[in-house]
Amino acid sequence: MSSHTSQAGGAAVTDSAWKALEGAHDLQVHVAPDVIERRIDDIDLAHEFLAHGLRGFVLKSHYMSTAERARVVTKAVPGIAAYGALTLNHSVGGLNPVAVELAGRSGAKIVWMPTVDAANETAGRLDGPATKLPFWAKIQRELAAMGIAPPPLSVLDAEGELTDTTRRCMELIARHDMILATGHLGRAEIFALVRAAKPMGVRKVVVTHAEFPSQNLTPAEQRELAEMGAFIEHCFTTMHTGKAPWEGVFESIRRTGPDRCILSTDLGQTINPPVAEGFAMFAQRLLDAGFAAGEIRRMAVENPAALVG
Repeated sequence: MSSHTSQAGGAAVTDSAWKALEGAHDLQVHVAPDVIERRIDDIDLAHEFLAHGLRGFVLKSHYMSTAERARVVTKAVPGIAAYGALTLNHSVGGLNPVAVELAGRSGAKIVWMPTVDAANETAGRLDGPATKLPFWAKIQRELAAMGIAPPPLSVLDAEGELTDTTRRCMELIARHDMILATGHLGRAEIFALVRAAKPMGVRKVVVTHAEFPSQNLTPAEQRELAEMGAFIEHCFTTMHTGKAPWEGVFESIRRTGPDRCILSTDLGQTINPPVAEGFAMFAQRLLDAGFAAGEIRRMAVENPAALVG
């Protein structure tokens, strides 16, 4: 293989990194159309993925179901598989079984538990941190300032048990064989969900961006969740934007093992690298850290394909 390198967002990416991603699916991209400004739209992203030999992506919106959009993209760009998803925030009625059932009927592949409206996620609250905020936090604060701020959402009741509506949503996720993703929930919520998933017939569980500050799961916790049947998602932006150290993610992947990990980018923001390039930068980081190309393929190509397939 040639050692040709390309400059992606300032980092040298080798042919080996691109090769390791051939046929990959990115299970978390944030692109236009969206209420938040994005650097690319879904159709252009499909062309970008096609040009780089990538297979597909899951469209994530914090606010809307993307299932119908995804079907249009898949038809518009032959050779690319775009998948829809739903995030259970207040914009769809929160932990709303009706929204889950209709997403399932529309072909959605992933249902994320609450993200921007999770009780565990404080960035969007008026009394939340004043540090560098995610783009969506601005919208959350604008809504709150307008008096549109329903109470934050948790999947647990006062006794620490899964709520009835959460269980109903999980039953419907199982019925449509969708992927249950943990969103921005906290530790106790994540463990409760993963523990309950298998007995309830949910076959596919993904622990969303395990290193992200509002989750910040330790390598040991990630391994424990994987042993309970979950896939652990590692997102490029978490480390690229300095929210977590690269060494930590390398250690977590080694501890859990590539068989139970997936690589996503979480990209699409105006200030970050293009999605496909970010994916390759992620692969390059792993190669440089001593991971084998086969291990990267397992996490970026094989595991995601099995999840959406």
